Amino acid sequence: MTSATDPAFFALLASSYARAVGKPLVAAGHDAAWLHNDAPFAVLAHNTAPDPVFVYANNTAQACFEYDWDEFITLPSRLSAEAPNRDERQLLLNAVTRDGFISDYRGMRIAGSGRRFWIDGGTVWQLIDEAGTPRGQAALFTSWTDA
Repeated sequence: MTSATDPAFFALLASSYARAVGKPLVAAGHDAAWLHNDAPFAVLAHNTAPDPVFVYANNTAQACFEYDWDEFITLPSRLSAEAPNRDERQLLLNAVTRDGFISDYRGMRIAGSGRRFWIDGGTVWQLIDEAGTPRGQAALFTSWTDA
């Protein structure tokens, strides 16, 4: 299980983002604690399991999805979208696997309470370690609005 402020996982998030997107995930001087506790944008990640499970969600993502850390890191990521929206979500994830990342994503999601909301300004990228091994996928989104 990943710690919320694990420096090695932060390095995986940041280096994968920089390689895929071509710019830094966070400004110089920001670290794992800043990303988790203070970032004004949401970051989530899931693993490579056949039914991927979230392994990371910063505080902004936790507030948006209305799950705490312990709930989030046991949640299959498919449950972040309602059943009718899961096919669209899977097409997105397939495109990320094929292309390395996508940007300007907009999609409907569902919070733990059942509240529906749109995420906007999303970037989704492959988590690939320094050895080239896929470790999952991550997402960043900058805005969200209730549906």
